[in-house]
Amino acid sequence: MLCCGRTDIGKKRTVNQDSFMCDSFSNGMQLAVVCDGMGGAAGGGIASSIACGVFLESIGDFAQSFGTREVLTHTDERLIKNAMTEAIDAANAAVFDRSGSQDDLRGMGTTLVATLAYCNMLFTINVGDSRMYLITNGVPEQITHDHSYVQYLVDMGKMTQQEARKSVNRNIITRAVGTDNTVEADIYVTRIPAKNITDKIENSDEMADQYVALLCSDGLTNHVTPEEIANAMQDIGSIETSRALGKVAEKLIDMANAAGGADNITAVLMTL
Repeated sequence: MLCCGRTDIGKKRTVNQDSFMCDSFSNGMQLAVVCDGMGGAAGGGIASSIACGVFLESIGDFAQSFGTREVLTHTDERLIKNAMTEAIDAANAAVFDRSGSQDDLRGMGTTLVATLAYCNMLFTINVGDSRMYLITNGVPEQITHDHSYVQYLVDMGKMTQQEARKSVNRNIITRAVGTDNTVEADIYVTRIPAKNITDKIENSDEMADQYVALLCSDGLTNHVTPEEIANAMQDIGSIETSRALGKVAEKLIDMANAAGGADNITAVLMTL
């Protein structure tokens, strides 16, 4: 598995409040995290950085204690989901405690989306409107569900997705890490077929299906549609190196900036 990310300040902001991290652990687990901070010039960046670091540290400790598996049992899956929840609880507590330590940090918070890949399975957790897409052969499918005001209106049938993307209220989120002493997250489990990018389809010169996880902040998705993400992936072609993965992230950020770059932009991609 490969993991690579890029972040950019965009065209309108004076500071970058996004944070991201990628890491692999000795038992073979691979983790990617993206956070989009909010709360003033200082607070947002601090919140996203704290949340990213605490979440990764918590999962790293879990990975060490979990050990190595060839196949995950239902008990293993439950343990991983519990670890993801505990990690986001720890991140929430760390941000919330820090926000109470300084007047200029009060009310700071952050979105968080993270994906843990292991044994041909993806465990994804999110709070806020940062997203994870699973891209299969260049075609993206949104796995996470936004916790935002406009998504609530879409769910209620009062707004279309197209209207939501253009709404002046699209940046209002309904859940965040660190703004309260507790947080509610959603968890998604996705199974990936055992074949990977290096496997050949039997009796064929074609490559097996290519799967890539894309984690991103709304600075990307507010400007770049899933169809445009698909076009960018197809332009790059097969991804077999970190350099190629980085080119995809850079291309997506360039597209968001070309469309206005109204917010910080972060894109992290992980091959599966």
